[in-house]
Amino acid sequence: MATDFISAITPTEGLNVTDTATWSDGTSKDTGDLRRKFNFGDQVSELSIAQDPFFRFVSKVSKRPTDDPSFKFTEKRPSYHKRYCYAVSHAATSAVGTTDPTIAAGAVDAGDTYWVKFGTDYKNTGNIGVVYNNSNASNFQVGDANTQPNFLVNDQLIKLNYRAAGEASAFYTATGYLVGKVKSTQSSGEYILAELEIVKGTSSSVDLIGSSATVLWTTSTNTHDLTVSSQLEVARCYVIGTAHGEGSGYPETWKDQPYSTGFGMTQIWKTSMAMTNTARATVLKYEPNEWARVWKDKLVEHKWDIEQSLLFGSQGSQNSVQYTEGAVNFLTNYCNTFSLTTSSKTADDFLDDMSIFLDPRVNNANATVFFCNTAVYNWLHKLSGYFRNNLELSSNFSADLAVTGRKQVLGLDTTKISTVYGDMNVVRNVHLDGTAVKMLGINMKYAKYRPLVGNGVNRDTSVYVGVQTLENSGVDRRVDLILTEAGMEWTMPEAHAIWTA
Repeated sequence: MATDFISAITPTEGLNVTDTATWSDGTSKDTGDLRRKFNFGDQVSELSIAQDPFFRFVSKVSKRPTDDPSFKFTEKRPSYHKRYCYAVSHAATSAVGTTDPTIAAGAVDAGDTYWVKFGTDYKNTGNIGVVYNNSNASNFQVGDANTQPNFLVNDQLIKLNYRAAGEASAFYTATGYLVGKVKSTQSSGEYILAELEIVKGTSSSVDLIGSSATVLWTTSTNTHDLTVSSQLEVARCYVIGTAHGEGSGYPETWKDQPYSTGFGMTQIWKTSMAMTNTARATVLKYEPNEWARVWKDKLVEHKWDIEQSLLFGSQGSQNSVQYTEGAVNFLTNYCNTFSLTTSSKTADDFLDDMSIFLDPRVNNANATVFFCNTAVYNWLHKLSGYFRNNLELSSNFSADLAVTGRKQVLGLDTTKISTVYGDMNVVRNVHLDGTAVKMLGINMKYAKYRPLVGNGVNRDTSVYVGVQTLENSGVDRRVDLILTEAGMEWTMPEAHAIWTA
């Protein structure tokens, strides 16, 4: 009959036993009413939550081990689509000066010679360009160090947009374009002075667009807050090919430098647990092995801590302790930044953001996962469901922003939302709740989780087991350290974006 009773249950542990004052069996534990089983079940309810969505993604699909705790990496940005520049000044002679005079009617007929001073806004060592709406990143202005457009060589054809002479608008409207063939070039600081033979001219008086660099940037904060498609593109002068005479021989060439380097650091996470041998040897109900129960919970706690670090960490080294770079810190400093207030942001506003972020001239982020907080997660679904629930007339008239499916990706609920700029894979991340961060757009192709592995040693979730003696007790207990040493590598900042308050 002894096996029918429940032992070691006290009134304070959830059992409503009132007659306990006279009960004594030589211990301080009450066994309850000996005639009742209390119908305890064989299972216990447990809360299961999505603990680590970002860490789960990078550890499953973007893991690349490193054999050095301070690792370096290389980025490559091609130059073929960046052969553009801005006309900062121009004149009929090589003495272009610093003013931007209007081109008089008849001054740029076909066959005429015209001189233009060109500069550009990206670093020619690495082809590192400006980042939209981010004052922390390297937002190069025309004429900054290492921005000389050294791709300009003889016999290239250059397209130069022009506007109506004297147009007062801050951002100009192109009314036509000139085509000039480069006859000679000379260096002028961080600019190139090019002698052009006009191929396509104009009979009207016009002004070249982009001649005033101060129009293109918020110079007081060094913030590049203009869109490429609607504001910068119209001011850019592009190479549109070359033209050579028959038998003219080998043309001039130029050499680019598409590579740039960065570095990262690994961080050591430790989660410890301790237990007496008495507790380990005691068989309990529901989960008989207390060691196994605590061990499982400690593994979850360990992953939770790593998730927090990979989101909010800041790379650096202090007092011989290294810290890896978190997503929020990296995106805030180097990537496209957008504002998002769910009470005032419309679907049209959000699509404008997406058009800037996914501009094919700077970004082809087809592997992007959007991690968002709860408010934005709800907001996206509300936008997506509005047309279907309220305005959809038939299957032929529906919203451009619509939920097209839900799926499980690596065990995480992922919503696919279709937009005119492609599908968004949206994952709710509760770690962002209560912060200024609304949403992170991360291209998983360029975010790497880098555990330290080398010489036969794997520091990716290693386990160290030891024995420690409690002071003044003489009782041994086991101490396990769940240890991870890993870091994050972030490349191609144009492929990531952050939406903040």
